[in-house]
Amino acid sequence: MTEKREKTEKPEKKVEPWLRGTHTATDAVRRGVLHALELAAEDIALWCDPLDGTQMELQPLNLPSVGFHLRHIARSLDRLLTYAEGHQLSERQLKLLRSEAEYVDREATLMEFAEAIEISFKRILAIPLATYEQPRFVGRQKLPTTVGGLLVHVADHTQRHVGQAITTAKVVMAQRV
Repeated sequence: MTEKREKTEKPEKKVEPWLRGTHTATDAVRRGVLHALELAAEDIALWCDPLDGTQMELQPLNLPSVGFHLRHIARSLDRLLTYAEGHQLSERQLKLLRSEAEYVDREATLMEFAEAIEISFKRILAIPLATYEQPRFVGRQKLPTTVGGLLVHVADHTQRHVGQAITTAKVVMAQRV
């Protein structure tokens, strides 16, 4: 996005995904999660694409950077869906978890985020409705949840971090004027 906005002026936005009548052949739980991921991708593009690489990694007011949130969203989607699929985390996933705050260039961060959304769509659609009540266990402590609980958490966790990324992006944009 090359146009400049004044300070933190809200840009125009389309109708939100959940009001577009899409994914109607999908059950309500997965449809809601898919809509949350679509909204996440659109909001990140709207608010965070204008940041350059340095701005994306700034920590104004000691807030976590936009880059951190994008990497965290991408990598937590993978972790949460791994649990939903009935698996434990791999060493690679644990290593990526520990490196979320480390600097990665802007393009790599945006690509990781976009690819995670795309891959998550496919993984979510592959989860059968009949499994929603099946138990799953999260983390080393094996905390109990269900497939459905993990799917709902995919949506709410992603949206929480998108909101934080947008807030940080707004602070960064306001400070650059």
